[in-house]
Amino acid sequence: MSYPDKYHMTPKEAVFLAKKKWDENVYCGMKMESRNVTFPQTRTILDGVNVPGVQLDDIQAILNMRDAWRYLLRSMDTPVTLEYLCKLNEYVARNEALEWGTLRTGRVGISGTDYIPPVPDAQAVEKALSDLLSDKTTATEKALQAFVWGARGQFFWDGNKRTSLLLANRILIGAGAGMLTIREKDMEAFNTLLVEYYNTGEAAALKAYLYSNAIHGIE
Repeated sequence: MSYPDKYHMTPKEAVFLAKKKWDENVYCGMKMESRNVTFPQTRTILDGVNVPGVQLDDIQAILNMRDAWRYLLRSMDTPVTLEYLCKLNEYVARNEALEWGTLRTGRVGISGTDYIPPVPDAQAVEKALSDLLSDKTTATEKALQAFVWGARGQFFWDGNKRTSLLLANRILIGAGAGMLTIREKDMEAFNTLLVEYYNTGEAAALKAYLYSNAIHGIE
């Protein structure tokens, strides 16, 4: 199933939306990783103000997502390639992972599932990304597919869901098709569908949920 674009924004509107909602998207990334921070705490940290009681590694993760979004917004003219994807992960997973910005070279597990993603092959990942982006479908379908592909592929040592979220948003913003942001009230259902997808490899239910609940834009 291909998902029609819900929004058809001008480049100016798309960037305006991204700048307006990027803090919410940073918080989305924290909730996807079950980080113990609130949205007000996240916004305060993004404003450069110290928040007592927040763990240093949570602060690091928030600032990493901040820097990843800054990079995304200033690199809208940069082609989306494997090198670009690695650059997103370099920002996202800095000082969090065994290595960041490079494809992992060993096996990893995923919490909540027995699925073991294979060790990624650079040439195969690059071809899959190229095929995804050149597919004759909507930007929204490409973004949803990019997210589920990257999340299950687990191409990096850490930060895969956050990196995939950024990739999906790069595609949507570039096409003026909105933003992908999973709100806190939708996170439990999202996580249930994500684990089901990890176990089965069937993405239809997860993509349908994201399309209905997580694509936002300017009418």
